[in-house]
Amino acid sequence: MSGESDPYIFSTDALPSDLRFLPPLANGLLGWRVFNNIMHMGGVYNGEAGRCHRADVPCPLAVRVDIKEPAQHTYSLDTHTGVFTDTMSSASVTVSQSLYSHRYYSNLMVMEVLLVRQVTSEEPITVNMLSSYTPQSKDIVFQSGPDYKGGSHIQGKTTSAEIPGGSCPEVHLIWTPVPSSLTLLPEQSQARWGFILIVANSLDTAEACYDEGLNLMSTGNLRPSHEKAWKELWLQSQVEVVGSESLCKALIGCLFYLLSAFPSIHDTSSSFGGVSPGGLSNGGDGQDYWGHVFWDQDIWMYPGIALFYPKLARAVLEYRVGTIDGAKDNAQRQGYKGLKFPWESAVSGREVCPEDIYGQQEIHINGDVTLAFQHYLYLTGDISMFTEGRGSEVVFGVADYWVSRVTYKPEDQKYHLLGVMPPDEYYYNVNDSVYTNTVAKFSLQFAVELAALLQHPAPKEWQEVAENLKIPFNEESQYHPEYDGYIKGHPVKQADAVMLGYPLGLPMSLAVRKNDLEAYEPVTDPNGPAMTWGMFAIGWLELGEAEKAHVLLEKCFSNIQRPFQVWSESSDGSGAVNFLTGMGGFLQAVLFGYTGFRVQRECLAFSPLLPKDISELCVRGVDYLGCQMDWLLRKDEICIILREQASNATSYGLHVVLKGSGTKIPLIPGQPVTFSREPGYVCKTASPSPCWPF
Repeated sequence: MSGESDPYIFSTDALPSDLRFLPPLANGLLGWRVFNNIMHMGGVYNGEAGRCHRADVPCPLAVRVDIKEPAQHTYSLDTHTGVFTDTMSSASVTVSQSLYSHRYYSNLMVMEVLLVRQVTSEEPITVNMLSSYTPQSKDIVFQSGPDYKGGSHIQGKTTSAEIPGGSCPEVHLIWTPVPSSLTLLPEQSQARWGFILIVANSLDTAEACYDEGLNLMSTGNLRPSHEKAWKELWLQSQVEVVGSESLCKALIGCLFYLLSAFPSIHDTSSSFGGVSPGGLSNGGDGQDYWGHVFWDQDIWMYPGIALFYPKLARAVLEYRVGTIDGAKDNAQRQGYKGLKFPWESAVSGREVCPEDIYGQQEIHINGDVTLAFQHYLYLTGDISMFTEGRGSEVVFGVADYWVSRVTYKPEDQKYHLLGVMPPDEYYYNVNDSVYTNTVAKFSLQFAVELAALLQHPAPKEWQEVAENLKIPFNEESQYHPEYDGYIKGHPVKQADAVMLGYPLGLPMSLAVRKNDLEAYEPVTDPNGPAMTWGMFAIGWLELGEAEKAHVLLEKCFSNIQRPFQVWSESSDGSGAVNFLTGMGGFLQAVLFGYTGFRVQRECLAFSPLLPKDISELCVRGVDYLGCQMDWLLRKDEICIILREQASNATSYGLHVVLKGSGTKIPLIPGQPVTFSREPGYVCKTASPSPCWPF
């Protein structure tokens, strides 16, 4: 397919005038915006506490090709393969410069240059390689090391550790030297050159990875191994629509950039550094939230990835487990028990937010983290994450924090969370944020559930606080005020109380759900962060208002910067760049909105609803309890195909239950099942899930 017809290829003949919107190339460990002379490595930060930020690493592949004569450029990002190519066509030669962060070998980045002669000539053709690389960084003191097998080598450490007395990360770069020019000899009709860059945190790893890169080049398997890894990823997930080319392309872009921020599904290093709002290509000093990890990862990015990739979902949870000691320290510093996950996290788990008030008051982060663990257990049935994987320590530690953080008031016989900042950061030092209290209540209830499952004694206070924690509700207006004392009609920054319905799932009548949406939609900042409108869209879809939801979702398109589908945090192009948070919210609006998917304790519920412009939604690779399913949703029918089950899949066969009639339809591997659309369904195991024996 051509770039015009293939929605997976983003092509243009001119680069964006704002170079921030050049495409990022990342692989879960290394991140780089094409042509930039700075890149980043996951887990490598410089600066202590609130000054902590991603350390700038110089990029030797920051090279532009100059062919010395008039040429037509075509720039394309092929999301099938994660390869960016600048193709230059002149009368005498076509030059292709291809760049990619290797999807399988995460320490490896690649530049390839292909020269193809266009006319018969006995003259050599020379192109210049214009490099903007310098071996300096304001964050890392580099010094040259001895060459390794023809590769240049620099090494250094960051200048400041994240915590006092901590170790400074070490960084090694080994790369194929890039000459100042390349020449196509008279007898050659074409020639190809390959350049590899290794970035690692030890010399041994750097040398081993460089050896692997040289071997891949010598066997001709450098790009094929990369493309194979991307193909494998796409086989496990696909979200496409019929009826809107712009929506289809936006969904592909969201999934591509989100996947680029996660490690390989074959990675066993357990060194994943989490996902920041701007991804690995951004996050330097004062830029894109300094590369820190927020609730954005657990609430906004995680659900759309977890639906297809249980291994990548587990990597997010393992990142949080790795920060337990820091979370314990945060709680103690605040005078509380248990774990207090940082509002802004780097490596240690200690608070690295530059402004204290957020770390002190935006405590809903604790419930957001727990919600991801709960979602994972219900979706995968993987109890090992909570035993040897230490997930139970996270869930129980957060519960202990809530119990020590609440205040009991005898006058209303309720527990309260005082002096907090809700997700809507326009307000602070408020009491009883409805989102914060609800997510705290649910995380306490999950702690009780998990304790019973693991036969772990649960303190009675967990249930006591959960049952009696105040959830603000205005009886007169029949809606949820954002916090105690919120004045209806006051402006809000972003989705907050509207998230009670989704993702929190607070039981409420349809009338109350509608009242919440109508109360907050007109007063939400139109220039607020991009993920907000996806939550409103999901709410209206729950109410059967598909067209209203579609209009709200289309608001997000002003945050998508063309031609490479790179998101900005705000619709005017300002804020964080490659805003993965917005992409995650947008993806959820389709994956959990149009499908109606809800991951529940004993089932995967679904209730599809498509707007009139969308005739078909295809969602392939949904992974539920180890079983992969492909879904085709049309206006009046649903088709589900259960793929051949993996060896680790549940032996409890799946079936669909139609809520209206109670009809059970078994799902048999490889056999499509088609049925008419009804108001709701659940996908269940034929016997009780092995996770929930009671």
